[in-house]
Amino acid sequence: MNRLTTEQRAQILHLLCEGNSIRAVTRLTGVSKNTVTKLLVDAGKACAEYQDRVFRELPCKKIQVDEIWSFVYSKAKNVPENKQGEAGDIWTWTAICADTKLVPSWLIGGRDAEYAVSFMRDLAARLSNRVQLTSDGHRAYLSAVEGAFGADVDYAQLVKMYGDVVEGRKRYSPADCVGIQKTKISGNPDPCCISTSFAERQNLTMRMHMRRFTRLTNAFSKKIENHGYSVALHFMYYNFCRIHQSLRVTPAMAAGVTNKLWEMVDVVKMLEDYESNNSN
Repeated sequence: MNRLTTEQRAQILHLLCEGNSIRAVTRLTGVSKNTVTKLLVDAGKACAEYQDRVFRELPCKKIQVDEIWSFVYSKAKNVPENKQGEAGDIWTWTAICADTKLVPSWLIGGRDAEYAVSFMRDLAARLSNRVQLTSDGHRAYLSAVEGAFGADVDYAQLVKMYGDVVEGRKRYSPADCVGIQKTKISGNPDPCCISTSFAERQNLTMRMHMRRFTRLTNAFSKKIENHGYSVALHFMYYNFCRIHQSLRVTPAMAAGVTNKLWEMVDVVKMLEDYESNNSN
């Protein structure tokens, strides 16, 4: 059986991380769709396991959280009877460090209180310091943050207020933001640092670098598992391989998780080590 070389695997993963769909990658590389999909699955598992292991005792001090919408198989209103419970709207909860731009934690699922609790507990377990935390006005955060951090957090919510939508822009453009409201929830958050700007900018990065998140496309995920593997691969690339423009280093380097700039070949070697350790 033919096996892809390290360089071929690195090329395919790099193309996926730069916003290409699986079909586009097959056309660019000549590799079959099934091979690309299997590589995505294997790499996603390895990236998720690696980041879960190394993102511990992080020195982050200012964290912003947000949720980004997508869908699996079809939008909620179009889910067929035999796909109920495994297709439809899906949310990705993300946390980003405002200083290092590291994304230490994410969770894929619903947008309800149960997922908020799981997300916040995972985030809290990765931090070594008391942090200032900012979220939007989603009510599920209130009890989730208290349950995960207790009193050991400076937490505030930032709520944006929007004006009327201009006629003709309802589908493709949001309404104009006409003001913001900052609300202290617990601790003593610095008013100057109450912001969700980096989290919202990270949402754009996700939509630009993962074809599955692009709006109005047919490259959406067909399985929730593959959606998760794509997200894990994306954050591996974002955290370890992509130099942040304002930092001049990668987020993982800025956070002290690694002391080198990773190339995609390094990600493949990490994948090969993962495969070797789990071959039995």
